[in-house]
Amino acid sequence: MEFRDTAEESAFRKEVSTFIKGNLPGSLVGVSAFEEPDDEDIRNALKEWRRAVGRQGWTAPHWPKQYGGAGMSVTEQFIYSEEMAESRAPQVGGSGVAMLGPVLIRFGTEEQQREHLPRITSGEVQWCQGYSEPGSGSDLASLQTRAIRDGDDFVVNGQKIWTSGAHRADWMFMLARTDPDAPKHRGISMLLMDMKSPGISVQPLITLAGDHVFNQEYFDNVRVPAKNIVGDENRGWYVGAALLDFERSNIAGAIGHKHFVNDIVAAVKSTPAKYALGPRLKRVRNELADRAVEAEIARLISYRLITIQKRGGVPNYEASMHKNYGAELGQRIASTGIYLLGMLGGLHHNSALAPIKGRINHAYLSTVASTIAAGTSEVNRNVIATRGLGLPRS
Repeated sequence: MEFRDTAEESAFRKEVSTFIKGNLPGSLVGVSAFEEPDDEDIRNALKEWRRAVGRQGWTAPHWPKQYGGAGMSVTEQFIYSEEMAESRAPQVGGSGVAMLGPVLIRFGTEEQQREHLPRITSGEVQWCQGYSEPGSGSDLASLQTRAIRDGDDFVVNGQKIWTSGAHRADWMFMLARTDPDAPKHRGISMLLMDMKSPGISVQPLITLAGDHVFNQEYFDNVRVPAKNIVGDENRGWYVGAALLDFERSNIAGAIGHKHFVNDIVAAVKSTPAKYALGPRLKRVRNELADRAVEAEIARLISYRLITIQKRGGVPNYEASMHKNYGAELGQRIASTGIYLLGMLGGLHHNSALAPIKGRINHAYLSTVASTIAAGTSEVNRNVIATRGLGLPRS
């Protein structure tokens, strides 16, 4: 693996670090840009942070410059993500930058690119992803939402679920079945849907941790202009699966694990008497040390992935390894924190007694889903087994 920066990489790292120090207010350190803060000052600070990143041209690091992106190499993207994560800066962009933009750059018409790309990089328009359905999660190609051509429109009927941010999104990019008689991986098209269209109903799905991140949507004869199809009709499965190359190491997640472990350690060190840890601290001390070591291993796996990309490769089973390792590590860190702090660890953020502003309780509940979301551990283990170890398919 490669750990040392070249002279050019070192200069870019310094540029990113200097920008963060000059533009990130202390009130935003550790704040998630994908939540809806209750504090109006925080909301306004987030908007200004997004604008500052946009003025720097860094909202879409992996997009080509001619489309409003930063045109960063995978190494520069890694450095950018690493510095942002180390500073606990809110991420910007969302699925519009990470997913839709690269698809429009590759498959979209000039009209679609002109209409949507500038509004993504400016942060003017928020997007959500309409893929999963109640009966189509891991087997997404079995989706049943229909889009039937009617003159200059498609008429959409069906349901989507587990849609992050749909309650705040202005537009949705979705997969729908446009040819119900075709084999399941064919007959699917990608459509761009204005969320203000008549016939769309959005219902919240509250997580175990009490967060409103996910939603389910019902479509009742929603009309989508045919010009909003991305790529060829009935070829949406291949459009949705194809993204331009970008950094896939998830260094931000690895650093987030390190920060969380350090926060737990700092809380215990600062006021051990307050938490009345006593014998529990002695028993869990080695376990907490294990979590710190494991967080460092997650960072090293990220470095392995970016090294593969720097050398022109594409991480495959290695990315599945990292996803599984990181998801399960998050659960272990939360469990260690809950056990260490006892009943206090179960307090919510609205309690003045809650250690680390209730983050341990929140993590313990929210990480339950981390081995399911974004690719289940079972699916990833199959990838590791077949593509990494060369085991036969059953």
